Amino acid sequence: MLEGKAVIGETDMLKTMQQDALDLASKALDFFDVTQAIDIARYIKKEFDKSHGSGWQCIVGTDFGSYVTHCYGCFIYFGIGNLAILLFRGSAGPEAQENHFSALEAAKSL
Repeated sequence: MLEGKAVIGETDMLKTMQQDALDLASKALDFFDVTQAIDIARYIKKEFDKSHGSGWQCIVGTDFGSYVTHCYGCFIYFGIGNLAILLFRGSAGPEAQENHFSALEAAKSL
């Protein structure tokens, strides 16, 4: 595990989903060296696909820019040490966002 605490830069995820992302990143860093960014990203993406449905994208590195369209409630950007992690579910269109938004609202009421 890379020493240091995760620092969330931006997110619109529910707290439970945020914690899941941070936990998966921590596990990935137990399995892979920080220089293995592709392996870390693959691990986080595949695990998030399993637990939160398909369509997740993950970018890991020390220096990158991005401009992405994502589903509401499905975006987190955080850092651990000097490693940055961007995890999001891509948006296919307005109808996909509406369906996912309904699922988020249902989850909030639990």
